[in-house]
Amino acid sequence: MRLLLMSDTHLPRRAKRLPDELLERLPDADIVVHAGDWVDLATLDLLQERSRRLIGVYGNNDGPELRARLPEVAQTELAGVRLGVVHETGPARGREGRCAERFPGLDVLVFGHSHIPWDSMAEGRLRLLNPGSPTDRRRQPYCTFMTATIEAGRLTAVELHRLPPRR
Repeated sequence: MRLLLMSDTHLPRRAKRLPDELLERLPDADIVVHAGDWVDLATLDLLQERSRRLIGVYGNNDGPELRARLPEVAQTELAGVRLGVVHETGPARGREGRCAERFPGLDVLVFGHSHIPWDSMAEGRLRLLNPGSPTDRRRQPYCTFMTATIEAGRLTAVELHRLPPRR
């Protein structure tokens, strides 16, 4: 099972559209995950239309229309992997402990908010992933997203993809 992970698209404020490199991967993904701060409904509609399955949550910059269509936290099981998605997890310091306590039944938690890519383990059991942002790098050198694979009940092949500068 192939996953495409993104967050913090902030369209159309931070970019006019999703990057082509990201859009080209949609047909290959079994699951598309968006960890909030969509900002516009058009991006949600586009990903729902083009994805086999979309798992998304709202973020702090998402208005009432997005909040009406998306949960604050999403949890599901994918081929034996218990996956959660949330936008905010608080400051980097202490993140692993807070998330392990808040989400004791998960194997993987995808989050956003900071625009800073993150990949760590909490208490040796909970993988924490932040794909960064494909449209707003903030203080990061690149805009980013992630891909991953689920095989035999395990998350494997997690890869951070750096996008070229926008023209």
